[in-house]
Amino acid sequence: MSEVKVNKISPRSGTTFTIGDSGDTVTTAGNISALNITATNSLTVNGGAITASTNPTITSISPDTITNTQTAITITGTNYISIPTVDAILTTGAIVPADTVTFNNSTSLTCNFTLPVDGTYYIRIENNDGLAVRSSTALLTVSDAPVWTTASGTLGTIAGDFSGTVATVAATGDSTLAYSETTNVLTNAAQANCSLNSATGVISTTDFGGSSTTATTYTFTLLVTDAEGQTAERQFNLTSSYGATGGGQFN
Repeated sequence: MSEVKVNKISPRSGTTFTIGDSGDTVTTAGNISALNITATNSLTVNGGAITASTNPTITSISPDTITNTQTAITITGTNYISIPTVDAILTTGAIVPADTVTFNNSTSLTCNFTLPVDGTYYIRIENNDGLAVRSSTALLTVSDAPVWTTASGTLGTIAGDFSGTVATVAATGDSTLAYSETTNVLTNAAQANCSLNSATGVISTTDFGGSSTTATTYTFTLLVTDAEGQTAERQFNLTSSYGATGGGQFN
C-alpha cells in the first residue's frame, strides 16, 4: 500500500483523465465534488449502484425548412429517453412546444410542429430526467413556399420563326426566386427553341419553333425555387402557327 497526497489532479492534455482500469474498484473515504463523472462499468456510492445520466444531443433535423402548416420533423441525435419534451425556440425568444412527440428510439424522434411565425428556430429537447440540450444554431427555418401567379395552361400562340419576348411567367415568395424548366421542351433547340431568364421569368427566342414548319403545341413544366429551397411546379404550353403573312406574336 502507498499513499499519494496532492491538492489537484489535472490531465496532461485535454479535459479528461482516468483513474484505474476497466473492472477496477475505486474507493473514496471522503466526499467527491465534480461536474461530470463517467463510469465505464458501474459507479457505487455508499454501497448503492448509481446509473450515470447523459445529456441528449442533436445531430440533425429533416426537413430543415417548413411552412406554417403542421409538419413532421425527424430529429436525430443521441441519449433520448421516452418520451422527452421538444420545443422550437424562435430567435426572438418565443417558445413553441411540439404538437406531438414520437419516441422512435434513443437516437431518433419524430415531432409535429405548427409554427405560425416565419423565422429561424432553435430546437430544445428535455428528457424526463431533467437533462436537456438546445441546438447551438437555429436549425429550423419556417418560410412561405413560392406561389405561382401566372395561370397554368396556354401562354399564347406565337408565329413560327418569331424572334423576341414570347411570354413572362411570375410567382410570389418571401425571398429571391429562381425559375427553371424541369422538362426538356421549352429550352430545347429541336422543339420550342426558347430561353428562360431564371431571375425574371422572361421567355424569349431568336427563332420560335426552330426548324419546324408545322403548327405545334409545346407543353412544358417550370419550377420556381426560393432562397430557402422551397419549390412549386406549374405546367404551361405555347403553340406555334405558320402560314400567316406579316406574322408576329399574338396572345
